[in-house]
Amino acid sequence: MTSPRRLRMLDDRRAALETCGYCPKLCRAACPVSEVEASEALIPWGKMTLTWYAARGDLTPDRDLARLPWACTACFGCRERCEHQNPVAQTLVAARAVYREDGLAPAASEAAHRRITAARERLATRARELATGDARADTALVVGCGYLGSRGREANDVVRAARALFGAVRVLDGCCGVALEEAGDAAGARELRDALVAEADGRRLVVADAGCAAALRGAGAETLVEAAAQRAERLERIASSFGPFRWHDPCRLARGLGVTREPRLVLERALGAPPAEFERAGADTRCSGAGALLPFVMPRTARLIARDRLAEHEKLGGGTIVTACATSLGWFRAQGARAIDLSTIIARSLTSG
Repeated sequence: MTSPRRLRMLDDRRAALETCGYCPKLCRAACPVSEVEASEALIPWGKMTLTWYAARGDLTPDRDLARLPWACTACFGCRERCEHQNPVAQTLVAARAVYREDGLAPAASEAAHRRITAARERLATRARELATGDARADTALVVGCGYLGSRGREANDVVRAARALFGAVRVLDGCCGVALEEAGDAAGARELRDALVAEADGRRLVVADAGCAAALRGAGAETLVEAAAQRAERLERIASSFGPFRWHDPCRLARGLGVTREPRLVLERALGAPPAEFERAGADTRCSGAGALLPFVMPRTARLIARDRLAEHEKLGGGTIVTACATSLGWFRAQGARAIDLSTIIARSLTSG
C-alpha cells in the first residue's frame, strides 16, 4: 500500500497546527467565514486541523484540502479568542505558499496573483506621479496599492494629509508585498518588501493602509492615523452633510497593530464629536470580508460577510462608514454602502477643504 504524500510544512508552524488540532473548537464563533458558511471544515479548528493532517501525511494533499487555507480573511479574530493566542492566520498563509509550490493553489488565487503582478508597474507609476520632487525628504510615505489602484481620490488625500503633517514627504513607489504573500507567493512578497525598505533608506516610514502598515511594522512603520493623533491639536473641525459617521476598526489596525484609540481621537477632533460605533468594536471588531483575497477565491462568502456588517450599520442608524483599510473601503462601496477613508477626513481637517 502506498503511503499518503506528505505536505511539506515549515517546522516552526508545527506547534501552531497541533495547538488547534487538540482544541475543542472554542474559536467557532470568532471566524467571519464560518459565521456565514455552515461547514465544520471552515471553522479555524477545521482549517488548521486538516492542514495539520496533510502536513504530517495522514491526508494526501489535493485541491479540496488546498482551498481551506484560502477560506480565511486573516482578521486575527480567532487568535484573540484563543487562550494560546495561536497564530492561525500566519500559519494558513504559510500553508498557502506550500500548496502553491505543489501546484495546488486555487485557480482564482492564481488569477489574482497575475492581476497583482500585472498592475505593479502601473501602480508604481501612479506613486511617482504623486511624488513631485520630494526625494530628499526625511519622511517616506507608503500610500498602498489599494489606494493607488482606486478610482477615487484616496491616494491624493493620503499624500495631502502626509504633507500637511510632515511638510515634504518622499512618496515611495514600491510595494509591501502583502497581496502576493496572501496568494502564496512568499518569495515574491519578500522581494518586494525588501526593495521597499531599501527604498525608504532609513527615513521615517509612514503608511496609510492598515494591511500595509501591519506588514511593515517590523521595519519601523507607523500609520498615518498614529501620526495624525500625535498632532491632534492641528486638526480642525470639518463641515459635512454625510453624517453620521460610523468608525469601522480594520482588523489589521485594531487587532494586528493594536491601534484603536488614535482613530477615535482623530475623528472626534475632526468631526466635533465621537464617531458612532458598531456593536463590536476595537479589538473585538468584525471583519468586512475583504481581507486575504477572500473576494477573489470565495466571492459569495465575502459578500455575505460584508452584508452582515452593513445590515448592522443600517440597524444602528446608517450614515457613512469610515475605515482606514483600502480593501474594506472598496468592498463596502462595492456592496452599495456610503464609505469614506480616514485619510480623506485627515486631509480635509488639516487643509480646511
